Amino acid sequence: MLFMKGYVYIITDRCGKYYIGSTANIEKRFAAHQNKHTRTTARMKNIKIVLTQEYTIIEMARNVERKIKKLKRRAYLEKIIKDGYIRTKI
Repeated sequence: MLFMKGYVYIITDRCGKYYIGSTANIEKRFAAHQNKHTRTTARMKNIKIVLTQEYTIIEMARNVERKIKKLKRRAYLEKIIKDGYIRTKI
């Protein structure tokens, strides 16, 4: 059985807003964000990826994404970005 890798990523814009997402194809997904094909980030200007983290399977990445989104704490997001990786237990 073949498992698909997954990624959790954090995007920011020039106003300091953050977006957390997960995907199996980071390049394709970021292009969708840049080209305004994603409702949640369509209004963000000058976006850039500030962190990506790879997981062995996409389900793991989705679980981590949900956990981070539930926290809704800017300080935690900024610490993740500063540290350069996501510390979380699944």
